[in-house]
Amino acid sequence: MNRIGIDLGGTKIEGILLDQSGSIIERKRIPTNRKNGYEYIVNAIVKLVLYLQGISKTDTTIGICTPGAISPLTGKIKNSNTVCLIGKPLKEDIESEIGCTIKMENDANCFTIAEATLGAAKDYIFIFGVIIGTGVGGGIVVNRKVHQGRMSIAGEWGHHTLYPNGNQCYCGRKGCAETYISGPSLEKRWTKLTGKIQSLQDIIAEASTFPRDIEKIYIKWKQELISNFGISLANVIDILDPDAIVLGGGVSNIPFLYDEGINSVYHNVFSDEVDTPILKNVLGDSAGVFGAAYL
Repeated sequence: MNRIGIDLGGTKIEGILLDQSGSIIERKRIPTNRKNGYEYIVNAIVKLVLYLQGISKTDTTIGICTPGAISPLTGKIKNSNTVCLIGKPLKEDIESEIGCTIKMENDANCFTIAEATLGAAKDYIFIFGVIIGTGVGGGIVVNRKVHQGRMSIAGEWGHHTLYPNGNQCYCGRKGCAETYISGPSLEKRWTKLTGKIQSLQDIIAEASTFPRDIEKIYIKWKQELISNFGISLANVIDILDPDAIVLGGGVSNIPFLYDEGINSVYHNVFSDEVDTPILKNVLGDSAGVFGAAYL
């Protein structure tokens, strides 16, 4: 049996068809066009699935990676930054159109299953997958199966409270880790400290060339990130004690997270001995579509 994976992203929908050995038979990307609304997205996904099914010479499983989770109470999408999906029975509507059962998980869970099956954590059993990008999310995979939790929010470490009464979060609470270590929050903090508007990528790339006054601010900014990263992931290790952690998302490309950042994590863990591997992903932005295929 072949596998179909669909990754529903904010700007593109990617589909992949894999054979039984995991080799790619076909791969296709189309624009999401979120502005066209929910029905348009459903139809686009259905057409992409049917296209891939038409190429396959045998039956397929179908997995879909979504921005947001399925509520176990209503079966509808929640917590999605593609707002037209919120409150919609996406899984049910797609199944109705294609006439078969599918698997559907959020992007963090698909990232984690991909890295646990094919990527950086394939040699480990219990993996915590981290996405630090526009937002902060996570997924838990045990024996290559996603652990969703009772309310389908397992792994949502980005919304644990890092600082009570801290930064305002879009979720309505204050002090969430996401408001301190996500890409936009780091850029916002940099602007507040320097008055400059720069991308995270440019801040890191230009760090060695900053004049002395900006260099001092950069050191402060960097130490804040290292501290918040360390406390946040140490909290995860204290609660879950996973075999390995895999980092993904744009912030995961910052080199100092893999030495100074890891040291900060270990320093904050409730144990006198800590050796939890904290790994850089190997699948990049392909993790979502491969994870969907392996659901």
